[in-house]
Amino acid sequence: MKLSQEIFDFLSELKWNNNRVWFSENKQRFDGLQKELVLYTANLLSEIELFDESVRGIDPKSCIFRIYKDVRFSKDKSPYKTHFGIFMRAGGKKINGTGYYLHIEPDVSFLGGGCYQPDSKSLYRIRAKIVKDSKTFLKLIQEKNFKKEFGETFYGETVKTAPRGFAKDHPLIEFLKYKGYAVTKKLNNADVTSKDSTKKIISSYRLLYPLHQFLDKAMSESN
Repeated sequence: MKLSQEIFDFLSELKWNNNRVWFSENKQRFDGLQKELVLYTANLLSEIELFDESVRGIDPKSCIFRIYKDVRFSKDKSPYKTHFGIFMRAGGKKINGTGYYLHIEPDVSFLGGGCYQPDSKSLYRIRAKIVKDSKTFLKLIQEKNFKKEFGETFYGETVKTAPRGFAKDHPLIEFLKYKGYAVTKKLNNADVTSKDSTKKIISSYRLLYPLHQFLDKAMSESN
């Protein structure tokens, strides 16, 4: 299954017409695209389930982020996001933990996974797990196909020095500095709209599964 070019056409137009009048006039288009996204997400979930049973039974509608922005604390008061976001994980997109993410935006789409913004307790547990089981961690992130797909760094911010409770001279200190453990891969428009779209995206998600297992186990352990 693939997404239609209309997804990108709509988002491109929305970028230049980010106001309630235009959106209201194009609400029928948006509703149609939402239905398309639900079907596409359901298809992704059915494929992910083949190697990660934790996503079984998830409502695809619960995985899709709202396009409406919360502008209460933002200087940018434009009311709509100019992308679609899908986050697939057990318990829903708002639950802390690992998951499979797809960001759809003209010319800047990407997929990702891991744990982007863990709470402080989960973050400490992940760091402790990296220290405790460093060989397994390094094997995961240095695996040839994983490294080729996602690079050698995690996505997001780092602390400037060693996080509290961890030695500054630890061999993996540069990894321990991360505030989250998510990875990403850039996509072009054709990666989402081509006939083999799902196949390629699922191939990337499959490479993420061992990292998810490591992170989920870390967050569930008491230290």
